[in-house]
Parts: sequence; structure tokens; C-alpha cells
Amino acid sequence: MNFKKKLTVFTPTYNRAYCLHQVYDSLVRQTSNDFIWLIIDDGSSDNTKELVSSWKKEKKVEINYIFQNNLGMHGGYNTAYKNINTELNVCIDSDDYLTDDCVEKIISFWNKNGNEKYAGIVGLDATKDGKVLGKEMPSNLKSATLEDLYYKYKIKGDKKLVYRTEIVKAFPKYPIFENESFVPLGTLYLQIDKKHELLCLNELLCVVEYLEDGSSRNIFRQYIRNPKGFRFARKIEMQFSNYFKIRFKAAIHYVSGCIQLKEYNFFKNNSFFILTFFAIPFGILLNFYIQYRNKN
Repeated sequence: MNFKKKLTVFTPTYNRAYCLHQVYDSLVRQTSNDFIWLIIDDGSSDNTKELVSSWKKEKKVEINYIFQNNLGMHGGYNTAYKNINTELNVCIDSDDYLTDDCVEKIISFWNKNGNEKYAGIVGLDATKDGKVLGKEMPSNLKSATLEDLYYKYKIKGDKKLVYRTEIVKAFPKYPIFENESFVPLGTLYLQIDKKHELLCLNELLCVVEYLEDGSSRNIFRQYIRNPKGFRFARKIEMQFSNYFKIRFKAAIHYVSGCIQLKEYNFFKNNSFFILTFFAIPFGILLNFYIQYRNKN
């Protein structure tokens, strides 16, 4: 581990030179410089490389820049986790930016409360007007798994995840499927949930913006373009989720994905026979709906 710095802020990016400056400017404003900025350039064809070079010359932020052929967001995460050597890491998307005291809050909170029992920290995201996405976490809740936050405590909205690097390195990489560019990131988080909880930090850490070219706004197109990635995710959810409604929903999506791939033996390499059997009619309907949404 890199004992000179405590935190790596990593940013996977693809042709986002037009907005990446928001991340950089927020890092320059940080009240603590105990971090490294790791940029994973996922095959950009714009001026991202030149822009980052100019920032490195300014020497206001310690920057590590890695260029790779386009592998999608999850491929960027794989490369980031492979190259991170600090104790903690947090992803800041290329269209988001940190609050000015984000790094200081993370490190101070972890130094006070963190230990090997926990996978890391879960904090709050906000919109540009300062409104928390979804809900804050219960004030008396010290720690929880990410899945329990959403489905037991009913906490809505995206949250900012800070993980111990040792933890993320201990799990398999996101799979890379030929001609696909997306695997849901939650597949890793769900596996981590089985072994560790996250410390709850009810503080704003990140300001988010959902751009028109972002994955959140294009989910139905993502289903069509990345059926193997989504089907993989549904199998992970069936295997690791503690909630029946999540496992059954995953089975429905799994059936839909199989239909899209024209692989109609829904039980091949699938140990969740009963769950899948009852999900078949709903999966067929979902597949029709996804096709309809993409045509319209």
C-alpha cells in the first residue's frame, strides 16, 4: 500500500473532456491533499489526454493517468482496482464532483471509526442545489450493508461508496464480454455485503449530475446492448441477495436476457431452478416490454 497517501479518487472516463474539469477543480479545492487522483481513460478520442497533461504540469494535484482500449465502465473499475495502492478508494464519475471537504471528511471519519471489520464508508450524494439524493441514513445507524440500506431501511437514492482497497482486491474482477461494454457495478457490492458492513456517514461527499450520455439515462438501450453483462448480474443477485423480491426480480430479468440471447434453456448453468421456473412468464413479458421501449 502507498502509505504516503490515504485515499485514491479514481475516475473512469470516456470522451468526457468537456466536463472532466469539474472533477479536477473540486480536487484542487480540497481542504486535504491526502489523496491521489487516478484517471482511467477508457479509449477516449477527444482531447482528454492533452487536458490531463496540462493539469499534471500545474502540479496542484497528484495525478496518475492510465489509457486503455475501450472496455466500458466496469473495465475502468477493473483497471483502477488493479492499480490502486492506498488504503481507501472512492470513484467520482467524470460528470460529478466532490464537495470541497470530501477528502477530509472521509479520512477523518475513517481514522476515528474504521477498522478491518468494515468494508469502508457509505456517504451521501447531492444535486447541484445541495439536495440529498433520496434520503439520509438513520442517525442512530452506525453501519449496514448496502443492500440493507436500500431494502431494510428503505433509504432511496444513490450513495457515495468508499471502499478499503484490500477488500475490493479480494473479489473477482468484473467479467469482460466480447462486443459488450457494461456490467452492473452492484455485482461486486453485493458480494462484499456478504462479509462486511459499511460505516454510515451522513455527510455530503459528492455532487452528481446525470448527463444525456450517461448510463443511468439509457438503461433500456443498455439492456439491448449488453445482455450477457446483465444476465451475469442477475445470476449474482439470485445467488447473493438476502431478499426474495430481489432474487425473483433478478430471475425475471435473467429469463428476459436469455430470450434476447436466443438461449432458451433457462436452466443451463443455472442452479436456481424453482425461482427461474416461476419467473418464465414474467420474463417473456419483460422481454417484450424492453423491445417495445427501445423501438419507441
